[in-house]
Order: sequence, then structure tokens, then C-alpha cells
Amino acid sequence: MSTFIEIDSSLCPVNEDACVPNTIERIDSTVTYNDFFSEYLIRNRPCIISSQATENWPCRREWVLEDAPNFEMLRTSFGHSVVPVADCNRKFYNSQFKDDMSVGSYLDYWINYRRNNYSKTMPLLYLKDWHCVKNFPGVPIYEVPQYFVSDWLNEYYIAHPELNDDYMFVYMGPKESWTPLHADVFTSYSWSANIVGRKRWLLFPPHEEDRLRDLYGQLAYDAASEELNDRTKYKMYDSTKLKYLDVIQEAGEIIFVPSGWHHQVWNLRDTISINHNWINGCNIINVWLALKKELRSVMKEVDDCKDMKNWNEHCQLMLKTSYGMDYKQFFEFISFIAKNRLHAMAKNNQIINFNKYLLGRNHCLFDLRALKNVLKNFVTDVQDLSVHNLMCKNDEARALLKHITSILESSCNIGNVISLKM
Repeated sequence: MSTFIEIDSSLCPVNEDACVPNTIERIDSTVTYNDFFSEYLIRNRPCIISSQATENWPCRREWVLEDAPNFEMLRTSFGHSVVPVADCNRKFYNSQFKDDMSVGSYLDYWINYRRNNYSKTMPLLYLKDWHCVKNFPGVPIYEVPQYFVSDWLNEYYIAHPELNDDYMFVYMGPKESWTPLHADVFTSYSWSANIVGRKRWLLFPPHEEDRLRDLYGQLAYDAASEELNDRTKYKMYDSTKLKYLDVIQEAGEIIFVPSGWHHQVWNLRDTISINHNWINGCNIINVWLALKKELRSVMKEVDDCKDMKNWNEHCQLMLKTSYGMDYKQFFEFISFIAKNRLHAMAKNNQIINFNKYLLGRNHCLFDLRALKNVLKNFVTDVQDLSVHNLMCKNDEARALLKHITSILESSCNIGNVISLKM
């Protein structure tokens, strides 16, 4: 049965940082989609959603046995799947060393680690970024909560199976496994649901991470390290001025991490979680500005080679390596979303996300307004950089911007006529 998702017509995209809260709000499923959209997504504020949101998920019943992971069930269902596993005790640049293991081998390690009372002499391994849903599409695991269904990133990848990717992950690891300080890919939103276990989160609002950088601008690996008190290395760090939220997430709860918020996470017990990264009309401007900023950093880095042949192409290649996306892919991504919304407006039907949720007309208009703002900036930027033809052939970007503008103006005129009649 489909669920209709709509927002108030008065909601508008914003591109300014919200007031930073002193505590994290806890909400339950009585909060409407519209209220969540306006209070948390648009305002870029974190929150925790009660366990009621996950109580009917198959994985909450089948993956858990006596408040611990159901190792045998996981082995039977997924044992042969090959997954990335991080060694939490081995630093690799500013992350953790990763290698591939089968789920079965990882579960053998985990069971043995528990039997040895989490011995410090053993490796501390954490299974991360497992594309479980993509690898097992026929296995019922969970349903995406309604608050997170405006998910352009996974809408794009689900519609393009040839790309063989998505941003839907399973994490599982023993107590004390952890993830170093970071912001999520593309400055996306993320949500993380604990299937079993308990986590501690340190959440840093945008720009606070600058206090955690060393003399060379390198972000601290561990935000809780005593090394930060070394003023010769971390001149900006001051524990009395640093703003952050220290949050405990229990089993069944979902945490919403806003766009551009750096965070560090520890598993306080043996834990399994489901995590999505996603982008929509509320944070697409953040994604674009971060991409634009990263390109400037790349261009500055190789400025002494500016006279080389295909310098712009080389910069885009470096951008894709460092950021995970270049301008061309970004334009393809937003074009796909824009065309979906334009088609829905023209045909007077809804976008269907995650095979269940129907996005209404106001939602499509909101998305188109956000896309218009980004496209205007994108067109100006590629023109200023003299890379317009490299990024979009046949003047696609300007044509798409013109089409969106026309639809929005028509919609506004129709809305004004309806208002006058009332």
C-alpha cells in the first residue's frame, strides 16, 4: 500500500546555517512528515527518532537474539557475502585500514573475540559500508522511514543499476569499535538506525571542525584525543569554546545527522546498524558549494601546471578522486532528478520512492526551486571557468534551467488564480 508524502506549499529551500541547539531533540512517530521536513531537514538540525520507527523491521526480529547479534542467522543468510572490514587499531592516512572478508569469516572473528572477553591482544575489527540491500534485493530487512524518503542520491542509483552502487549500508562490530572524525560523503545527510546495541556520537556543527584542525589544516583523527591539547600543533583548539553534542543512541533508535556536521562514533556494546547517506532539495546547495570549493582547492594545487594540455580535464579527474564526484557527474545527477520532477508535474502524477512513497505536487515544486537555484550557480560557474562545453553538451544546463523556470512561473500563476478565486 502506497503512502502519500506532501509538504506545505509555503516551505522554501534555505542556504544558511541554522541556530545550533544545545541538546539533541528526541521525537517519536507522531511528528508529521511536514514538521520533520521544516524543523530538521530545512533547518539542518539533528535529532533522534524513537525505537517505535523500527519495531516492525524484519531485521529487528531476525538479526537479534537475547539483546545481542544473532550470529547463526546472519551466517546462514549472508555468510558468503564479501564485505569491507576496518581495523580500528590501524590508522591509514586519516581513516582506518580496510580489507575484504566474507561475512562468515567476520562472524567467526567476532564470536571468538567475545569468547576472549574482547582481549586487547586481538585485532579490533569493524564491518563497514556493506551494500547488503543491493547484494540481497529479495531479502526483507527494513523499510525506509517516511522522514527520509526524499532521497535523491538513492533515487538516482536505484534507477541506474549499471552504476552498481548505492548509499545504503549495514555496519556491524563489537563494543569499542569506532569510526574516526569525519563528515559524510558529498556533505550529505545521513541516518543511522541501531538494530541491536548502543552507540555514542560526538556531533560537531558546521565550522566547529576548524577548531579540530592542525597547523596544516589536517582534521584530527580522534576528536577525543589528548593530542588536541598540544597548542603547538592545534592552535585553534579550545575545549571550553568547542561546540558539540555528546549523544547516546539506544537499540531501535534512529539518529539523523545533518548536512556537513562532522561526527565521531563509538560502539558501546556489540552493535549492528543500518545507515543511509542522502541528498535532497534541502541540502543540495550544500553539496554544490562543497563541490565548488573542492574544485578550487584542486585548481590551486596544480596551478603551476595550468599551461598543460587538458588542464581542466585533469582538474576534474582529481576532483572526482578527492570528492567522489566531478562536475559532469553532478550535472547528470541533478538533471535526472529535475527531469523526474518535471515529468511528474507535466503528467500530474507522483514520484514513487522506495516502491512505496508518493511525493506530492508541492514536494516536486520545492525540489524544482532548489534545483533552479543550484543550476543558476552551476551555469555561471562553468561559464566563468570556461568549461561549459566540457560539462554539458548542446547547452543542456541552460535549457534545463529555462524549462524549470517556466514550470515554476506557470505554477505560481495557477496558484495566484486559485488564491483570487478563494
